[in-house]
Amino acid sequence: MTVIEELTLTMAPDRVAAYLRRDAEVWTRFLESCDGFLGKETWIPNDRPGTVVLIIRWASMEHWRAITPEQVDAVDREMGGLLPESLACCSYTVV
Repeated sequence: MTVIEELTLTMAPDRVAAYLRRDAEVWTRFLESCDGFLGKETWIPNDRPGTVVLIIRWASMEHWRAITPEQVDAVDREMGGLLPESLACCSYTVV
């Protein structure tokens, strides 16, 4: 079953544009190389400046969980100083 990974990031509102550019170059490119990655959407809530919601679709939980902590750390390093101040994650199964 398809799995949705939802990441809610917060950062200073003036950093959002730079974050989005770098995220497309670094994280999206990495995810596109992962087996089972089905796509990614970026949502900007109109009523919450500095908030970015990433919706990532996976073919299965196993595909998502195949990404190792070491890979996450390496990709985060490529983001440079553009990491969010906070990050919340939840997941959904599409039925």
